[in-house]
Amino acid sequence: MRRSDYDVTDSIRTTDPAGVGAEVVRIFNGLYGDAPTQPLERAFADAAAFYRGEHPDYHACDTEYHDIQHVLDVTLAMARLLDGYERQRNGGARLEHEVFTAGVLAALFHDFGYLRRRQDRRHRYGAEYTLTHVSRGAEFLRGYLKELGLGHLSRAAATLVHYTGYERPAETIRVSDTLLRRVGHMLGTADIIAQMSDRCYLEKCRDRLFPEFVLGGLAGRKLAGQRLLPSFSSGNDLVRKTPLFYQNATKRLDFQLARAYEYAGGHFGGSNPYLDEMQKNLRHAQRVARTPDADAEALRRQPPSTLAPHVVPYPKDLLAT
Repeated sequence: MRRSDYDVTDSIRTTDPAGVGAEVVRIFNGLYGDAPTQPLERAFADAAAFYRGEHPDYHACDTEYHDIQHVLDVTLAMARLLDGYERQRNGGARLEHEVFTAGVLAALFHDFGYLRRRQDRRHRYGAEYTLTHVSRGAEFLRGYLKELGLGHLSRAAATLVHYTGYERPAETIRVSDTLLRRVGHMLGTADIIAQMSDRCYLEKCRDRLFPEFVLGGLAGRKLAGQRLLPSFSSGNDLVRKTPLFYQNATKRLDFQLARAYEYAGGHFGGSNPYLDEMQKNLRHAQRVARTPDADAEALRRQPPSTLAPHVVPYPKDLLAT
């Protein structure tokens, strides 16, 4: 049986930055041979330190849904999509190693905007940045890539992060060329397929994502730019509406993100375990939605805890459903 702290293949532990980093470097080496891997290696070490609260400028991660497991899962999916693209591009533009690296780093730090600065006296929880976390993450990436010697790609990487959010519709995001737009499609795709294929996706939605929505002001209907976001009255309500969200996510994957999930087939030799696991979660959510009183009985998996021991959890009243 697939383990809750492992990826869709049950082979990579997605709570382990070093393990995921090693797999991404292995994929990178398979494509580019002796190209430099130092930026990737440093980035995984830095991300682990940031999320543990070991950086002098930032608090540890306190968003239980958008935690280190989530970003590692997305980053692994992104590396696999990039690999699949390069292996089946059929005359398309070559994915140079620096662009691969920039795409991976955009995935690794796409939710960095949830981390609070230590001098922040206005916000108590990172989830309060829900509506602006994408822009905050993009701002961080611009400076971080310069530190890694990839300053010429810093603007592009920062723009790619917007494919994971809803501040800008994907079709309005401006990138400099067709290949970078395709990398953006892959990043937005990786964000969706990684979380919706998580073995504990439904439990995480109920117990972790809903409290983040409350703290971020999204428990009721709210405008984000010109987009009307959905309304959820409780964690169980969020789970019951997952089948509808799946339909909308599928439209986004197929149209706005141009079926970039198909590149997983190039990596896995034809199969797509992400879509398979998403379908399993959908079927389970449909069963739960048909029997509203069965939520507690049907959703009993225990997601791994990744927050640092000293991090204060959400207020208990936010978990009430």
